[in-house]
Order: sequence, then structure tokens, then C-alpha cells
Amino acid sequence: MEKKPRNRTASEQGLWLVIVGLAAWIVPGAGHWLIRERKRAVILFAVITGLFVTGLYIGSVGVVDWVGGRIWFYAQILCSPAVGILGNITQNGQYPAYGRPCDIGQLYTGIAGLLNLLCILSAVYMAYCGRGEMIGREDEDHG
Repeated sequence: MEKKPRNRTASEQGLWLVIVGLAAWIVPGAGHWLIRERKRAVILFAVITGLFVTGLYIGSVGVVDWVGGRIWFYAQILCSPAVGILGNITQNGQYPAYGRPCDIGQLYTGIAGLLNLLCILSAVYMAYCGRGEMIGREDEDHG
């Protein structure tokens, strides 16, 4: 038996979309988790977090520099608001830097943020279309 989507008012639907979008920004994949796309959520979390952490490993915490690398920081902050905490650490420049912070590490972390932006938009669009509310199982459409 197919579950029917819950009828929401326009304000409830708008609030739901905001919640999904904020959750997807705060924790990569959380928006998809809320709309019951569990496998996709786990994959997105692993890929985006792994990409960001790899960038930090390559260039140390110095890759998140909102003073000297403002354009990169705008891309990186899309990964999670927790990136802002790292930005505050690097603000004064009194941090140990290993590797070359303004190189490949910034690319990895910036791409992780931009990839998360696509995932945020995907989660909000899927929530808007009602995906996840109408399906009983994730693999039901593929079987």
C-alpha cells in the first residue's frame, strides 16, 4: 500500500523546505536523510566530508582563511557553518601550517563546499516535489 503525502499548507511547506535546506547545509546529507533518502544521505555525507577533510589534511587548517582567501572561504562555508569556526582560528594567522595551505587543499575544500551546495539544492527540490514522503522503500522504483 502506497503512503499518501501529507497535505501541508503553503506556510508549512515553506517551513519544511527551509528546514531541509538548513539541515543539508549544517550536516552534508542531512537534508536527504530528512526526506528518507537514507542511502543517498550516507553517500553524500561520506563523499563531501571526506573531500573536505582531505583538503584539510593536504594543507592544514590554513586552507580556511577568510582574511587572505575570501573567495575560497565563500565556497568552503557552503560545506557547513562549522567551517566558520575554522575561519576564526585562522583569522589572526597564529596557527601551525603544514604543507602549502593556498594550493591543492583550498581546491579540495572549496569543491566540497560547492558540491554541498548542489546537494542542498537537490534535497530542497526533492522535498518540494514530495519525494521521500510517497515512497515506502528507496529501491521500490528500481525493482
